Formats: sequence, structure tokens, C-alpha cells
Amino acid sequence: MFSTRPGLEMDGLRASFNISLMIARSGKAHIIGEELLHPVVSEVLRTALHMPAAETIKTIPLSNNTAHRGNGKNVEETLCNFLKSTKFSLQLDESSLPGNEAILLAYVRFIKEEDLAQEFLFARELVMDSKGKSIFQVTSKKKRFPSQNLISVATDGAPSMVGCQRGFISYLKKVVPNVLAIRCVIHRQHFVAKCLSEPFILVITAVNRIKSRPLSDRLSRQLCEENGEVFHRLLLHTEVRWLSKGACLSRLYNLYASVLEFFEKEDASLCANLKKFEGDIAYMADLYTKFNEMNLQLQGDDLNLIKTKSLTSAFVSKLLYFKNNLARGFYNFPNLCELRRKGRINEQNVEVYWRHLELLHQDFIERFKDILSLEVPDWMTDPFSGVENAELQLQEELLELQANEELKPKFNLGYRAFWLQRLLISFPSSYLAERGFSVVADLLTKKRNKLQIVNQGDLRLRLTSIEPDIEKLLSLRGYQA
Repeated sequence: MFSTRPGLEMDGLRASFNISLMIARSGKAHIIGEELLHPVVSEVLRTALHMPAAETIKTIPLSNNTAHRGNGKNVEETLCNFLKSTKFSLQLDESSLPGNEAILLAYVRFIKEEDLAQEFLFARELVMDSKGKSIFQVTSKKKRFPSQNLISVATDGAPSMVGCQRGFISYLKKVVPNVLAIRCVIHRQHFVAKCLSEPFILVITAVNRIKSRPLSDRLSRQLCEENGEVFHRLLLHTEVRWLSKGACLSRLYNLYASVLEFFEKEDASLCANLKKFEGDIAYMADLYTKFNEMNLQLQGDDLNLIKTKSLTSAFVSKLLYFKNNLARGFYNFPNLCELRRKGRINEQNVEVYWRHLELLHQDFIERFKDILSLEVPDWMTDPFSGVENAELQLQEELLELQANEELKPKFNLGYRAFWLQRLLISFPSSYLAERGFSVVADLLTKKRNKLQIVNQGDLRLRLTSIEPDIEKLLSLRGYQA
């Protein structure tokens, strides 16, 4: 059978949309379509299949923005239409591109087909500034944003987001008075950790002294190799990356002997200070390892307020446990334990670390008091246990639920799949938006105009799980033709 000319053009356009979607999800630049894929397909048709290639290639448009924007707009339309009929939570974060352009990323979480779903909502450019009013105006700009269905919003806790008078939340509450505002739990933990300062500044000075000078970096690596170290490079610390502080401390302490040997020749004063604070650096390396373990648990797509409270409560209890057991031994602090065995830790050091853990424990309780005070009814995590402690108006319904044999297998999937309500829909952190900025950074390494990130469909198609309606796009093209 031979296809008609209109049929060939329709099939070519369908292939164009599908290929453009593949390109976007791979993170490649648009131009790969015309510069590489067209020649590749042409070569396969001509050489392997012995078919004329020119006419077929003409029916598959892969220009820079032919199908990418169409796919992206279709996905956005599908999501916005769905949000008009369901409750959802919002996650927002703002960051700057390498050229100092500021962009705002937003994600939503909602119930779809009896499960929780989360999707990339939008990327917007902040043209003038990144103040709360500007963020609110940009967020509200699209009329399809159904604020009446918004139940909670998570931000990083910056003044522009949570400021009482001029923060984004204050403007939002004028429109949605009952919205639940949540400050990112990961950023809170980051601020708690900042109470460790003087020895850490010394570590950063040492690392920067080596890493900022190519010759010093090469000499340091050579010294580590000669000493048989497992690692040969120090790690830089950046405030943007949550885990970098712990990684930086641990790596430097692992290379401590080689670092001291290097600075004995390069900077005797810095070497003396590093020796002086050896115990403090060992303590911090151990402690930040535990911070990082908590941080990793507070990341991921499935995090909710119930799990966040469990993780936070556990860590607060651990801090108290660490403090109470510090005088008995250093089982929880392996680097300190090794120094104690070598006789390089005295009782005065132990007293300093004990007081620091006490302050850290109090600071954690204060910064996470809203999460720690969150009331999670027992029946929510185990609805098939006793109902005596539940509210009277709920006990009858819980008894009926417990007798429902069809629901019991569903609860075996976890409370997250069983109860789909405010505590589970709400975002406890801005993790998804932070991860989205990593994708933005990756896309900007390709051949792209920086400001086109927010206008073209690349970012949306890279981050979404929604499939574009190709047949609808084809019908629109056919109608326009």
C-alpha cells in the first residue's frame, strides 16, 4: 500500500513531535535535530534501506522550535486544566543564572488516580528583582493558576519568601488566607549547622589555599600519592550545596597528615593552627557526617510532613543521646575516638563538645518546633488498631473501616497510599525546585539562549512525567493548514 501525500506529511509531523520530545528529555540542544539526526536518518534510508531520503526528510521538521514549544505548551495545558478540579500544594524557589538573570521554579503535588503525583508547574524570569511582591506577581500572572485549590506552599525560608510584611507568603495569604506555609526543613538544618564556625573557617582557608593555586593543588596531590592516601584531592565547600560542608570536612580530615605536611613548608602559621584545632575538626567531621545522613533522608520525591516529623524527632533524640554519652566514650564519633586513643583529646575538649551538643539540641528544637509539634493521629499511621484515642466523631467511621477487608491490602502499601490528604499533599521542603535548578544548569551548558529556558518547552519536557497529546497537536496543525 502507498500512503497519500497528506498522510505522509501527517506521519512526518507525528515523527517530528516524538523526536522533539526525545531530544528534550535527553537534555540535548534543539539543533541536534537538524545538524545530526536529519543526516543520520538520511544516511540510513539511503544506504541501509536503499530508499530515497530527500522527500521523507522534508516531512519531518526538526527546526529549533518547531515541535518543542508545541509539546511543552500541551503538557502545561494538561496540568493546569487538571489543577482546576483538585486540591494541590505548591513548592517555590528562586535562583540566579550565571549571567545574573533570576528565575523562579515551581512544582505542584496533588492526588491523581488514588496516588500522590508531583509535577513541574512553571519557570518564570524575575525581571526587576526577587522581592516577595515580584515573586507573587510572577506567580499570579497566569490566570490559569487556580489559587482557590491551593492548600499549602513550601519555600526556602528566605526573607523574600516568608517576610511578615513584604514576603511572598504575606501577599499570598491576602488571596488564600488559610494556606499552610512551610519553610524548607533542609534549609533549616543548614542554618542550625552554621553555629559551628571558627574551626570550619580554618578548614576552608586551608582548602582554598590549596585548590585556588594550580601549582599547590598539583604538589598536594603528589604528596598524597607518595603518602599512600586513599584520596588525592580536597573538596571545595559551597554554601549552595547542602552536603558539601560535611564532604569537605571529612575529606580534609582523611588527608590530615598530608595536609599538615604540605603546610609545614608552605604556611607554618596555618599548619600550627590546624594542629591546634585537630580535635575540633575531627569532632566536626564526625558531626557533619550525621548531618549529611539526615539531609539525605530529607530528600526524595516521597517526603511528606509525617515522615519529616519522624526523621526530625529521631535526630533531636540522637543529639541528646550523643551529648549524654560523650563523657562515657566516643563510640558515635569515630574520628574523636581515634584521637582519644592516641591521647590527643583531654577533658576540656570533651566539655566543649558536650556544651556544643547541648546548644545544638536546643537550637534544633527551636528551629523545628512547628514540625515537632505537628499532631499526627495514631489512626493515620495505623487505622486498623484501637480507636479509643481517636476523636469521638471519627470512632464510628474507623470501626467501619477496620471491618472492611478490601481496604486492608491497600494499607499494606503504606499510609501514603491509604490517606491522601493535607499532611501528605504538602511539601516539607524545596527539594524538587533545588533539583530543578540542577537541570537548568545542565541545559545552560548546551547551545541555548539563557533566557529561552523559561520560554521554550525544554525544561518542562525534561522535568515532567506528563505525556503530550501528540494527536491533539496534529489535529491543530491540520486545522491551521
